[in-house]
Amino acid sequence: MATYHTVQQGEHVSGIAKRYGFSSYRTIWDHPQNAELKRQRVNPNVLFPDDRIFIPDREAKQELRPTDQRHRFRVQRPELKLRLILEDLYEKPIAKAECDLSIEGEILRLTTNATGRVERTIAPEAQRAMLLVKDSQTPVNEIAIPVRIGHLDPVDKVSGQAGRLNNLGYFAGPFEGKSAEDNKALFLSAVEEFQCDHRLAVDGKCGPATQAKLKQVHGC
Repeated sequence: MATYHTVQQGEHVSGIAKRYGFSSYRTIWDHPQNAELKRQRVNPNVLFPDDRIFIPDREAKQELRPTDQRHRFRVQRPELKLRLILEDLYEKPIAKAECDLSIEGEILRLTTNATGRVERTIAPEAQRAMLLVKDSQTPVNEIAIPVRIGHLDPVDKVSGQAGRLNNLGYFAGPFEGKSAEDNKALFLSAVEEFQCDHRLAVDGKCGPATQAKLKQVHGC
């Protein structure tokens, strides 16, 4: 029975599709009744809490095959990938660095490529990962970096702006133990520093131009 799903923090369309028994997230994402949400969010992996997404009825598919024989059917599922890029304080790639990437308890030993990227196909229901870089030449050597899969909010939301700034090393907060005013000042300072670094008008306001640049530099 068709219904609407209310998005919770950390959810993305691939995970929602898996929950409702769809092999491809596109069955949901490309449905006409989700056209407005698709236009607004653009990226199926970057939703916002309380977004409402239409879940269509599942359709049975029939395949005609002769009896008394064995048949093999393969389900085609779009791959969901976790991509991380490591850069130093000067935005230069941390290349050829060995690291351990733990995804839901499974530890993978990887090496960053020339652009500082590590990439891995993940299950739609994966929510948490941990990256441990093992390279004494980097400032993040032996520092465990938590990764919350699907938790990045849209760039037009303050939480999405702060998340991207934090990922880029600008310390935008919010931080526990600090007052609302202190966290507001930290966010303002982070926006101004980002604007200065990327030759934007330095006004502390994360408007359309700053949002576009932030999305470009961050990668999504």
